[in-house]
Order: sequence, then C-alpha cells, then structure tokens
Amino acid sequence: MNVRFDLPAELSASAPPEARGLTRDQVRLLVASPAGVHHTAFTSLGEHLRPGDLLVVNTSGTLPAAVDARRADRPIVVHFATPLDDGSWVVELRAPGGPLLDGRPGERLSLAGDASLTLLAPMVPGAARLWRAAVSVEVPELLAATGRPIRYGYVPRAWPLADYQTAFAREPGSAEMPSAARPFTAELVTRLVTDGVLVAPLLLHTGVSSPEAAEPPQAERFRVPGTTAALASWVRSRGGRVIAVGTTAARALESAASEGDLRAAEGWTDLVLGPDRPARVVDGIVTGLHAPEASHLLLLEAVAGAEVVQRAYEAAVAERYLWHEFGDVSLLLRH
Repeated sequence: MNVRFDLPAELSASAPPEARGLTRDQVRLLVASPAGVHHTAFTSLGEHLRPGDLLVVNTSGTLPAAVDARRADRPIVVHFATPLDDGSWVVELRAPGGPLLDGRPGERLSLAGDASLTLLAPMVPGAARLWRAAVSVEVPELLAATGRPIRYGYVPRAWPLADYQTAFAREPGSAEMPSAARPFTAELVTRLVTDGVLVAPLLLHTGVSSPEAAEPPQAERFRVPGTTAALASWVRSRGGRVIAVGTTAARALESAASEGDLRAAEGWTDLVLGPDRPARVVDGIVTGLHAPEASHLLLLEAVAGAEVVQRAYEAAVAERYLWHEFGDVSLLLRH
C-alpha cells in the first residue's frame, strides 16, 4: 500500500450529520483528480460530474446485525456478518475492547430467549476473528426482534437503524452500511438526473469491517444486473465516466468485468482490487474516508491512482475532514 497518513482521533465522526445540525447532503466533499484537490459540500456534487457520466449505486440495506449474547455467563456481542449457502452464518464475537479471538469449535453461546449459536470453525484456518456458526433460529427474525446496528467505539451512543440506511436501500443484507451513499437525498438525485447524470443499481451485501492490519476483505454476495452492465459499457463507449458510489459498488462492478468486458454477474466475489488488479471499468469513486492501513485504500488506489489518493488524504487531514460512516465524503477521479 502506497498511501500513508496519520489520523487524529478527533477526526472520527461520532454522530450522524443530522445530530450536528446538517442535512445528509451538507457533509463536506473533497474532490481529487490528477488536476488537483478541491473542497466543497456534497450538495455541489453535480458540479464535478458531466452529462453522460454514470453513478452506480448499491441497493443493499443495512441489517440490525449486532445482538447481545452470553458466553459462560459473561455478556458479549455477536456481529452477524453474512449468511452462507449451507444456512450457517459468518459471525464475529465482540467485547467493548474489540474482537474476541479465543473462540473454540463447538462453543455454544446463549442468545435472546431460547436461541443459541454454536461456533463451527474459523472462516480462515489459523485465524480467530471470523467464525462460521450455526444458529438455532432464523437469523433475520432474530435480528428484527433483538438486533441493533453495528457501531464501534468512535460512536459512543446508539442511533436508530434509519440513520444507517441510504436513499438507495431496497434489499436488506449488509452487516454494515454501504455508507458512501448516505449523503445522497432524493432532491440531490433529482438534480443530478435532470442535469444528465445517469444512475444505475447493483447489489453487494457488505460483511463486517476488517480491523486487523493487512486483513483482506472477506467474500461478499453480489449481483450486477444485465441492464447496469450494458449501460456502463455504453457510457464508456461514448466517453462518459463510470463512477462507483462506494467501495462496494466498485468491487461488484469489477467482479463482473473480464478484461474490460462487463456483463451481468451474481454470486460470491473475493476480488481484491490493488496493484495486481487495477480497475478496468470504474473511472472514479464516491467514497467515505478510510482508516490508515484499511484494505479499502488499495481499492481506491486501483481506481484513481496512488498519487491522487495520497494527495486527497493529506488534504483531508489538513482540512480536518471527518472520517467513517457518519463523516465526510470524497470523489476520487482517474481523469
């Protein structure tokens, strides 16, 4: 990873912008391209797009994926990440200080009511953070009844699930919010469309964050409709730019691309964009600001180039932008 920066703790957004007296689309926007860096507000996004550009958005909705559990009479929290094809779930065990790494195959945890969870095996042999687990009840019903949105230490109080949904959310399935789309409002989308900017949907259900240094993204379920693939190909053939709204949209689009040929695709993707696999169809990305050493930074470099990303992050720290899901946003452009 080429991008390096130090993130002061006070630059982590601790609450939704609405709690700071802003509307969703009034967060700050940093625009970076080979031409330089520009500072503005997200309401002005359209000034940095062209008629014929395509925004590709993720329609996944956020689950209330954090559930209280008891482990040998000790309270902990289980983060439900992803359902697997065999009916088991990928889970993470958490305590206030971070992930618990001492799980054991066959260990049983008590959940709300008479429900229980049994750890089956680590998702990655030799790793201890993410587990495949069997649950005694239907997980969607469990989450609906007892779950809450996943949050980390920089967000000190709970916020409603609605604060973790984007304007494009249609199909619940993400453990954590596809947060790059959070600043979009119906009014802003209307302005963009009437100015000639195109919008197309895809789906990628996000898992839980990867907090360990250099930990690659986990496999995630995605779907790129044929209409979106065709529209993106047409836009590129006409000289327009394909701009992914979020790392999730970029990962899904690139997972459907083969040597630049974009087609409908769905299933699981373990694609990791980076120096060995640069972006083939994504020309730019709307994205939140990611922590140092996050694997997402490699994806940003693969889309916009390491120099653009480095300058963007240096400027964001200097201008005291806010990080994470309730923070400010960047638009990174390859050209």
